This record gives sequence, C-alpha cells and structure tokens, in this order.
Amino acid sequence: MMMRASLLLLALLLAACGGNNSARYLVDAPASDGVRNVRVRSIEVRDVVLPAYAAAIEIAQQDETGALRNVPDTLWADEPVRGITAELARSLDIGSSATVAAEPWPLDTPADVQLTVRVERMVAGADGHFTLSGQCAIAAPDGVVRERLVRFDIRIPLKAADASAIAAATGQGIAALADDIIATLSR
Repeated sequence: MMMRASLLLLALLLAACGGNNSARYLVDAPASDGVRNVRVRSIEVRDVVLPAYAAAIEIAQQDETGALRNVPDTLWADEPVRGITAELARSLDIGSSATVAAEPWPLDTPADVQLTVRVERMVAGADGHFTLSGQCAIAAPDGVVRERLVRFDIRIPLKAADASAIAAATGQGIAALADDIIATLSR
C-alpha cells in the first residue's frame, strides 16, 4: 500500500513538473472471441504484483545492451498496477461465464476464487518481442475448485519499437493471460 501511494505521489509530481506534454497510452486488451464456461461463479482479481520497472508510470523498453530505458515523452495513462489489474479483470469477465471484479470485492457474497498474479517479467525486449511471465495463484477458500499455482510465459511480437506498439502488445499479453486462466478454470 505504501509503494502504491509513493507511485501515485511520483506520478502527481511528474505531472506538476511539466509532464503534461507527454503522450499517454492506455492498455486495452483485445476482446475475447466469445464466452467460455468456467467451473466457478465469481472471481476476485487481487492487485497484480509488478516488478518496479513495470510499475513505473514511464513506458520503458529494453535496448540492445539489455538496459531498460524510458521511451521519451511517453507515460502510461493509468497507474500500471491499477490499469493492468483492471484490464485483466475485464478480460476475464467478458471472456468467461464468471462474474469478475478487481479487489476489493464489491458484492456481499464472497467470490468463489481469489486470483493473485505475480509478474516476474513484463518488458518490450530488444529482440522485438513483448514478454509477460510470472505466476498465478488460484485460491478457492470454500474448495469450489482445486487450488493451484500456474506459471505463465507469454511472448507477443512487437509491430514497432515505439510506445504505441508496446501498449498494444501489453494489451495482447493481458488478453493471452486471461485466456490461459480461463482455460485453467475450465478444467
């Protein structure tokens, strides 16, 4: 919570220091091809845990030396943890038969499943691919489904080496992760 407040303060300070000329990019996951049935009625998506470089408001990409550098004059339109969490919850909600919301759970009846995603790597690589990898924890306090840990490693080709392509690939990565989670919850 303290890190989240610090990131918000940093974003506000950047905006106050003339960051208003920076282009801002949304993360939009493409819509799913349809609704798939899952074995749970409801899913609570916990705040996605991102590495520090991915949680920053600046959009970064890896250069040929392996260093991560900020793309000049570009920012994420939303604080990354909140934006990624919201897009994942939206993708799961529209792509599955479950009711899905980001934490805090807004309904009186608790969710059947709590989903925790820990991203280990989220980077637009110098190799021309966007990589999203880490681990998902599917917790079912009432035993509706088998609890499990699932690793993911998603690679999306970058169409260009710019912020727009990075934002598009990030959205595609989130959609692919949602598809993987839906497939897991369908079994």
